[in-house]
Amino acid sequence: MDIAKFNSAFSDADHRRRTEPDFDVAGEQNRLRGLLSEEDPPADREWASELIESLAEPPPPPRQWSSLYDEAGQIHASAYVDGTTGEKIAALESARCRIWEIADRAPQDEAPHIRAMTRVLEHLENELRDPSWPLDERTTRTD
Repeated sequence: MDIAKFNSAFSDADHRRRTEPDFDVAGEQNRLRGLLSEEDPPADREWASELIESLAEPPPPPRQWSSLYDEAGQIHASAYVDGTTGEKIAALESARCRIWEIADRAPQDEAPHIRAMTRVLEHLENELRDPSWPLDERTTRTD
């Protein structure tokens, strides 16, 4: 069995199971079983068979985010402003601080997802402050 090919096929099937209302579970399971052979190591066949069977299980419901998550998302979206470099930096910095404060009040399982919203803002801010960031003398090639 080509594990990479199987993983790709399974991931595609799992995605379609969650997004297509008329997904043919049995047909997809048969197609995936066709990727297995008797020459495959027993442990690989067992692992793949368990994944194939898992397609018949109902998918988990979509994640329901709190109003704090939605608020942080709105702040994130509003951080992209037109203006001078200083105004852009100020908007990004302010948004990062406000999002972090929201994350501090969020449920424990949601807080890391909210804090993750600040990463791209931080990268943009760093680039505005120093256009050579993240390149510096240690990473710039001279040859």
